[in-house]
Amino acid sequence: MSGPLASPEFSRDPYPLLATLREQGPVQRIPTGNGRTTWVVTGWEAARAALADARLSKDTARFFADRPSTRNLAPAVSRTMLATDPPDHGRLRKLAMTAFTPAAVARLAPRIHEIAGELAEALAAGLAAHGTADLMEEFAVPLPIAVISELLGVPEKDRSAVRRWSNTLFAADADDVVDRASHELSAYMTELIAARRRDPGEDVLSGLIAARDEGDRLTEPELVSLAVLLVVAGHETTTHLIGNGMLALLRDDALRARLRADLDLLPAAIEEFLRYDAPLTVATFRYATEPLELGGVRIGAGDVVLVSPGAANRDPARFPAPDAVRLDRGRSTGHLSFGSGPHHCLGAPLARLEGRIAFEVLLTRFPELRCAQGDGEEGDEALVWRRTRLMRGLARLPVTTAEPQAHRDAPVGTP
Repeated sequence: MSGPLASPEFSRDPYPLLATLREQGPVQRIPTGNGRTTWVVTGWEAARAALADARLSKDTARFFADRPSTRNLAPAVSRTMLATDPPDHGRLRKLAMTAFTPAAVARLAPRIHEIAGELAEALAAGLAAHGTADLMEEFAVPLPIAVISELLGVPEKDRSAVRRWSNTLFAADADDVVDRASHELSAYMTELIAARRRDPGEDVLSGLIAARDEGDRLTEPELVSLAVLLVVAGHETTTHLIGNGMLALLRDDALRARLRADLDLLPAAIEEFLRYDAPLTVATFRYATEPLELGGVRIGAGDVVLVSPGAANRDPARFPAPDAVRLDRGRSTGHLSFGSGPHHCLGAPLARLEGRIAFEVLLTRFPELRCAQGDGEEGDEALVWRRTRLMRGLARLPVTTAEPQAHRDAPVGTP
């Protein structure tokens, strides 16, 4: 995609453009390049309606069937559960969601605590040795990668490659680079499925294989695509929940101190981090199967519609003072960072649990943590944001526990 949503400025800070679009109306048409346009949904009411509207299809295979394309995405990536409509979507979702029920997720808490503790100690060692460390590289990325890999049975030696392929799928790179990564990840998951079929374990992937082989409910392509989706979606959102949320905390000493003093506030804080700086700026592709009205505009059959959770979550008509982090909003505010309707993120309970444990560990283990490039938003020039097609997240978040130079040099008793 080209156009304003693919610009470097949008990757660094999407909110000014999204606010401008929303002020013009909750649904706006924008150019995407080559003479094409798309509808972008930025208002909360319209976005929630769009996410639940069966007339907005996610069946990309049907959409592109009669349209020439130079792309060569692996079918396991281009035709995942996210790119299906009912009834196929419901069948696939039912099989996958058994691993992500609240009870199943709660059983993972001790192991997530263990992984987070190990990563925190490694982060502490890096800070002690070098004075600074990258919170993304040392903590926010490896935590959810380790959790979803253990759930699916991905060996530790393969996780860096899986992470690299996943990152590339979301990157705003040349199409051929993304396509190549899709085939590499698809081939890897095909081989892993074959290995698990020969030697089943207690992991989720072995369970999905059994569901196919015993009940014949999953075709082989469906099994591979579901495995690819789980490993990719199972860590990207959580990584950026941790990174974006920690950035908000590092900018606000009072909020950080309040959470350290009362960890029971973490569930509310996580919902607010998800709303304030959503890991998913723009949701995946939808198109109208028939003419419809949305947000006061008429959308024609075949028109492409992109719902923006990042914009909807800052709609002042729904959220007072939307550009501020406030813990008094509660869980009932209805942010759309996990979607809504039939495609609501089935991994949301796991992401919330990982986020709660991650923030608890970081807040208690590193009470003096701060941004290495300076406190507050004036240090934003040193931040590196990922160039991605959908996700909103940091590539690097340098942190330190050292006192600022001005404090170290001040005479004793200087305020």
